[in-house]
Amino acid sequence: MTLSSAMEWINGTVTEFIFLGFTNDPVLQILLFLILLLVYIITLLGNIGIIILIYIDSRLQTPMYFFLCHLSFIDICYSSVIAPKTLENILAEQKTILFIGCAVQMYFYAAYANVECLMLGVMAYDRYMAICSPLLYAVNMNKRFCIQLVVGAYMGGFINSLIHTSMAFHLTFCGPNLINHFYCDVPPVIKLSCSDTSVNELLLFIIVTLNCSVSFVTIIISYSYILSTIMRIRSTAGKLKAFNTCASHLTAVLIFFGTILFMYLRPKSSYSNHDKLAGVFYAVVIPMLNPMIYSLRNKEVKGAFNKAIHVFIR
Repeated sequence: MTLSSAMEWINGTVTEFIFLGFTNDPVLQILLFLILLLVYIITLLGNIGIIILIYIDSRLQTPMYFFLCHLSFIDICYSSVIAPKTLENILAEQKTILFIGCAVQMYFYAAYANVECLMLGVMAYDRYMAICSPLLYAVNMNKRFCIQLVVGAYMGGFINSLIHTSMAFHLTFCGPNLINHFYCDVPPVIKLSCSDTSVNELLLFIIVTLNCSVSFVTIIISYSYILSTIMRIRSTAGKLKAFNTCASHLTAVLIFFGTILFMYLRPKSSYSNHDKLAGVFYAVVIPMLNPMIYSLRNKEVKGAFNKAIHVFIR
């Protein structure tokens, strides 16, 4: 047994994991590194830019942009949990992560992903109040209530993550320690356990289903009322204006939930290398797309950006 392999085992227990990653081709590794690095930089710049614009422009001091600010913060956090370690491992000879490091990565990744799921539901409710009860919008969506909604989303996300992360790492890992992924996600990690994982798989399914259901049902109900309200608007211009206020959020919802359904709500036996591609999209690409989705179709955000550019040039 070599020194490196001996360090992976203490009394027959795994102390670190090795990612299989994407490819062993050096040329493809460099290309992939450059692409993911570019995507991560764009993610940081885009989301930080959204937060700064909302902070400095008085026209964006509304509940909708308050929630968008937190969505951008969440995107920064959960992409940063995955991207730096992935970039490091792409060029590393041995793509390792310590046992405790894997647990920490899984916890924070799952926590922020759960928070984003709930935040999208909160934003759908906000759009419902803005379109269906515009006269009472400022009263109902007051600052205190908005903060309570955000705190509730964070608490729900972090508690959910704590449950299935602690359950996953209470399993026994006897080896092998090769994770067929590029980060510590629940399904590929528990697949390595020599314990019975049926409870973990059931728990993962229940938590993901409940968490998504709360958000998804909120979104469906909110948009049912929104659509009904929009259809009652007589002018075409009025309908388009109302629809445009929801289009960005609806696009983000479809992308986010579509990927979640593909990744998690399937039997364990169906997991394959396709999940690595879905994981890249979910953990790296979606956080980059959100600022683009919310800025390219949003006149207020574009106006705030142009104003900031003019101030900077002067």
